[in-house]
Amino acid sequence: MSEPVAPAAPVPPPPHPVVTAVRLFAEAYRIELILFAVTFVVLSFFSSQRFLRQSAAPHFVYQAQAFVEGRVDIDPAVLPNTEDWACVRDVGGVPTRCTRPLQQGDKWYSSFPAFPAVVMLPFVAIHGYQFNDTSFGVFWAALAVALFFSLLRLVATQEATGQDPREQVALALLLCFGTVFFYCAIRGEVWFSAEVMGVAFTCLYARNALRARRPVLAGLFFSMAVLTRTPLLFTGLFFLLEAAAPTKGKRLEDLKALSANLPMVGKKLGLFAAGAAPLALAGAVFNKVRFGSFGEFGHRFFYENRVNADIDNLGLFNLSYLARNLEAAFLKVPLFATTPLQISYDPWGLSLLLTLPLLVLVFASAHKPKAYLLALATLVVPLLVSAMFPALPNVPLGTRGTLVWLAFAGAVFAQASLWQGDDAPSRLKVPLALTIAACALPGFFYQNTGYAQFGFRFSLDYTVYVLLMFAVSGWSLRQPKVAALAVLAVLVNFWGAIGFRGYTELVRGW
Repeated sequence: MSEPVAPAAPVPPPPHPVVTAVRLFAEAYRIELILFAVTFVVLSFFSSQRFLRQSAAPHFVYQAQAFVEGRVDIDPAVLPNTEDWACVRDVGGVPTRCTRPLQQGDKWYSSFPAFPAVVMLPFVAIHGYQFNDTSFGVFWAALAVALFFSLLRLVATQEATGQDPREQVALALLLCFGTVFFYCAIRGEVWFSAEVMGVAFTCLYARNALRARRPVLAGLFFSMAVLTRTPLLFTGLFFLLEAAAPTKGKRLEDLKALSANLPMVGKKLGLFAAGAAPLALAGAVFNKVRFGSFGEFGHRFFYENRVNADIDNLGLFNLSYLARNLEAAFLKVPLFATTPLQISYDPWGLSLLLTLPLLVLVFASAHKPKAYLLALATLVVPLLVSAMFPALPNVPLGTRGTLVWLAFAGAVFAQASLWQGDDAPSRLKVPLALTIAACALPGFFYQNTGYAQFGFRFSLDYTVYVLLMFAVSGWSLRQPKVAALAVLAVLVNFWGAIGFRGYTELVRGW
């Protein structure tokens, strides 16, 4: 008699498709998720009491609430302050900056590009004017670090940089803690929130613009970046070069042959424009409704602001602003006092040579024996001369001695020679360098230096491209001499994170 056959074990039901998708996503982006979690916790800790409260400059929150209420202007009855708000008065049909006494028909606006307010919209719809822009900014900062790592990983795959994931993690952490991103990420406030979100959108844009591989998405994220930080408009050059002149060493030939390749290049540019157009059109109309011009975002209408005299006399951009922007960006050194002994930062900012010292390596060849020493000299000499010949008290920013400017010019000349000495440049070296120049140079002619700041905050508009240049340059953070510059960057920016007192601290007396 045969023994009875045991019933077959029941087959477990397959996991839900959503569970499977989440598991696959977590496996594919494990490092990004860990980076996000770690940086979010650390930045939250450094944000300290700010993290639990709205900042004192929540312009994007108020703009988002205006959208919720179906209006583009801000209700003057709820304005938290008058710091960097635009006030427009209709004078014979011409938009004009408000003056005292204020009148009944005056309209108040946030003069900053409004896409961060759009991102906040669902949360503000729930929390209203009380939405916490500080913790929201910390979230975006952690997201930006994860996105930057993802970008580095893609570049390593596409361009064969030789970087392994550990070095990519280190460079992503350096973006977070070894640049002015650190002090900007932990405080909320309209000026810093926009910079941090701009970094995140820059990573998304560059990821899709690389080799012009996803033009529609590149255009979409480009428009998000520009409507967060206007100077990012000039980074559109990166996609243009990747689409029209991608061949290393033959970019002029690519451009000359453009007519033959016009169908393919034109299609990519058209798709890029199609991706960017909806938000670009919305932003232009938004400006027109508020300020009477498609290209006017409102800084001309700042109410009783320290920059109004310069804007009225010289405009938003002028050659006269160059010297003071260069000083704020490159020549400001810590302030030392001996009675009592203390070191403080200059509120106009600290030199990029201190807050982003890897900048001196990105144009230099990692394969030349003396390149590092010459690059180091371009960091040390301008700072040393600037410290030896400090600006006189009560002298306008940008009025420095001849020796200081000669030292700076010599550093620029040395960097140019380092660029020429690279015998084996990466394919991305030229498009990245041109993108940095296109984004940075207009800002040096802009009326605002970024005051008050710990370091030159406008540099965050192109810091992603600077660190990408480092990633493809052949230098390695494993080299002790390079690691020394990275450690210097972290120490300086750690000081900024704990020591900078911005508008929120001044208002609340912290």
